[in-house]
Amino acid sequence: MKFRYAMVCSSNQNRSMEAHSLLKKQGFEVSSYGTGAHVKLPGPSLREPNVYEFGTPYKHMYDDLRRKDSELYRRNGILAMLKRNATVKLAPQRWQENAVDGVFDVVLTFEEKVFDMVIEDLHNRDQVLLKAVLVINLEVKDNHDEAAVGAKHTLDLCQEIEKAESWEESIDEIIAGFENKYRRKLLYSVSFY
Repeated sequence: MKFRYAMVCSSNQNRSMEAHSLLKKQGFEVSSYGTGAHVKLPGPSLREPNVYEFGTPYKHMYDDLRRKDSELYRRNGILAMLKRNATVKLAPQRWQENAVDGVFDVVLTFEEKVFDMVIEDLHNRDQVLLKAVLVINLEVKDNHDEAAVGAKHTLDLCQEIEKAESWEESIDEIIAGFENKYRRKLLYSVSFY
């Protein structure tokens, strides 16, 4: 089976884009989104993040941060992340504004609060198609190394879902197998379009 996947994280574009990039390279039909009000990237201090509107091209962010302090943003990996993101898609998209046009089979989130936001958003929509959507949360720490590990785990999980004749009938076994293999708990829920 071929499913449509959505990767969703908060607002910094690291975890969802790492998974998006890896799945795209493996031939999956995948999109990625953030749920925050803005795209927030680390700045010179915790109180000084770099804030961009969703829809701002990754190349613009890259050029802006390189102009501000290329050494800082190279050292903390933000420039490399933005360069990767620009090879995946033009600009970040916000789930609440852009995902309404798409109908996904599986939505993966990388933190519980985002999982809750996606579930709430899906429940608040008119469910006219009555098409099931599987929403899974794989908790991933927000740093470059953990994002890479999380992306590999996401790929493995998606490959298992693809193998199933019917994810609706085998999701409990797929989740249990994943949790045993990686010693990581998943949250999951089924919603409808």
